[in-house]
Amino acid sequence: MTATSEEKNRYAHAPRKADWTIDQDWTSYTPEEHDRWSRLFARQEKLLPGRACDAFLAAKEKLQLSPGGIPDFAELSERLGALTGWRVVPVAGLIPDDVFFEHLANRRFPAGAFIRPERELDYLSEPDVFHDVFGHVPLLADPVFARFLEAYGKGGARALQRGQLHNLARLYWRTVEFGLIRTPRGLRIFGAGILSSPGETVFSLEDTSPNRIGFDLMRIMRTKYIISDYQQSYFVVDSFGQLLAECYQDFGALYEALRAQPDIEPHELVAGDRLITKGDLHYFGEKGVAA
Repeated sequence: MTATSEEKNRYAHAPRKADWTIDQDWTSYTPEEHDRWSRLFARQEKLLPGRACDAFLAAKEKLQLSPGGIPDFAELSERLGALTGWRVVPVAGLIPDDVFFEHLANRRFPAGAFIRPERELDYLSEPDVFHDVFGHVPLLADPVFARFLEAYGKGGARALQRGQLHNLARLYWRTVEFGLIRTPRGLRIFGAGILSSPGETVFSLEDTSPNRIGFDLMRIMRTKYIISDYQQSYFVVDSFGQLLAECYQDFGALYEALRAQPDIEPHELVAGDRLITKGDLHYFGEKGVAA
């Protein structure tokens, strides 16, 4: 039995402002909703030490994120703004691409204000407050990562104009959502899609199934991705500085080159890959997924 739209999202019919933001109305959250946040938070808090990157763990403490309940976005924005100038703005759910880019370009992160229903505690297709705030917001306190995401937002309008949003979306997916980073103590997680998922937290680092490949901007922008399951390949940056330096450029020539290149399947390895781990793809083979 699946949840109804109202059960999934209490803000589904909330009045939207011109920029698609809504009022969070923090006092309206129920004890059950705060408890759901607390249990999701506690579950991830046990898994992330030794797996999440240090910048994420440190920022989570600086921002005072805790299992005590769903954060008040206004208070969270005050703490975040003092560090990097970013704010968290509540939205009812997914918003148009151009609006999303406009928010990022102005250091506003649109976060879903609703929390997933109990029956969909382990997986929800649409990002909720736990995914967006717990997974995404801490790294906005890192100055270098914050600059990268701002630059990404500024580049969004151009991708839309050129009809190449799919290429730029792959960069977001492979870094902001599902990125890994190399550290002296081994690979660590920085992607929010992994950080907010107990299963993928372990799978991304420890399972033999996925490929793990060194960051390559064009390679990433050619590579398809899976939305509803674990990733067949993860990409690894050496640092947030590398991510910013390689992406803080005019993408015009890159977009032209991409038009002449075929897409790469999610599981596929290609010549020139800096392969860190070659996956055996057993997870996907057992599910009958192409590998």
